[in-house]
Amino acid sequence: MSELGESPLTTGDRQLSVAEARAAIHAALQPVAGTESVPVTQALGRVLAADVISPIDVPAHDNSAMDGYAFDGAALRADGPTVLHSVGTVHAGTPWPGVVAAGQCLRIMTGAVMPAGCDTVVPQELCRADGAQVSIAPGVIRAGENRRRQGEDLARGRAALRAGRVLRPADLGLVASLGHAVVAVRRRLRVALFSTGNEVQAPGQPLAPGCIYDSNRYSLTGALQRLGCEVVDLGLVRDDPAALRATFERAVAEADAVLTSGGVSVGDADYTRTLMAELGDVAFWKVAMRPGRPFAFGPLHGAEGRRAWLFALPGNPVAALVTFYAFAREALLVLAGATPEPLPTLQLPCTSAIRKRPGRTEFQRGIVERGADGAWQVRLTGAQGAGILRSLSEANALVVLGHEQGSVAAGGAVTVWLFDGLV
Repeated sequence: MSELGESPLTTGDRQLSVAEARAAIHAALQPVAGTESVPVTQALGRVLAADVISPIDVPAHDNSAMDGYAFDGAALRADGPTVLHSVGTVHAGTPWPGVVAAGQCLRIMTGAVMPAGCDTVVPQELCRADGAQVSIAPGVIRAGENRRRQGEDLARGRAALRAGRVLRPADLGLVASLGHAVVAVRRRLRVALFSTGNEVQAPGQPLAPGCIYDSNRYSLTGALQRLGCEVVDLGLVRDDPAALRATFERAVAEADAVLTSGGVSVGDADYTRTLMAELGDVAFWKVAMRPGRPFAFGPLHGAEGRRAWLFALPGNPVAALVTFYAFAREALLVLAGATPEPLPTLQLPCTSAIRKRPGRTEFQRGIVERGADGAWQVRLTGAQGAGILRSLSEANALVVLGHEQGSVAAGGAVTVWLFDGLV
């Protein structure tokens, strides 16, 4: 194994921008191997392993786009009403057995196969029916309207969904509409998670003097579950070299990635860096961001050639989640085989002024809401300390102030990441 200083991810003592850190992470990663077939009803949030190719035309036949009367559009007159004779009714799922002759029409329901001899449907509200006689006023419809053509949504042999897509509810319906009961997906990414620190204590016990309850493991577990990852919870690990080594070795043996919080800042014990150098090629970065800054990333090596990617997050609760969103979230999707998609962002006016110096990216907690004029805006949740988890719980978005951006005046536009787009 290489020494820490030889790692291709090492950047010396200079600070990385958020963009540089993200680029270095993505350049290092390749999707993990392994696929499985699952029922479509169990595929929500899974990563598609292969293109879904349509075995049929969708729709499978020309059909009516609405309830009305089907007829040959060549019969339409421009100098007066078109009068047709209705010869029956055709319902969806029961094709008309014969041919509709010139001057005739059929009462037709939405989705019904277009009868032979018909290419146009007049909506029932745009015509007048008197018994079997149907009158259509001139100019209310053109020949060929309201006819859905075979294969116009999806032609046989065409890819309906591409590999790498994270399956959404509408995708499940699309797959089922093609007759597929199962779908090939990538196996779930396994992520080992643990918190470090002698002062950190598990909830459910009386709080010892000088200790704090572990919140990071619970927040990060939720974030990982929203990504569809299989979480390997390794609990709390004390600041002890032997305990840390044993936990890392177990994590590499059981998982594809390892997520930790705490233990990566400048003041941490030297054995953390030494241990990382022995187990892999982990780079300790100073990232020009707030909250965050201390962050470690790189491969850990285990027995039998196994490898797991380490994302070592800061210990402060808000900093841990912000660095997860900024770096780990998209990287884990890449490892899972998903095609990366840009985060949905908004440009909104901020109700308050924000002081900021250029040279770092800042993430502030915000609430996107409608103002008194009905227009969307964002307001900050209040104090923005890295340990104030309550303010992150109250927020529904992150306000992202770019690396070169300076202070923002009240009412000025800011970039916003909606949490629904992140998780």
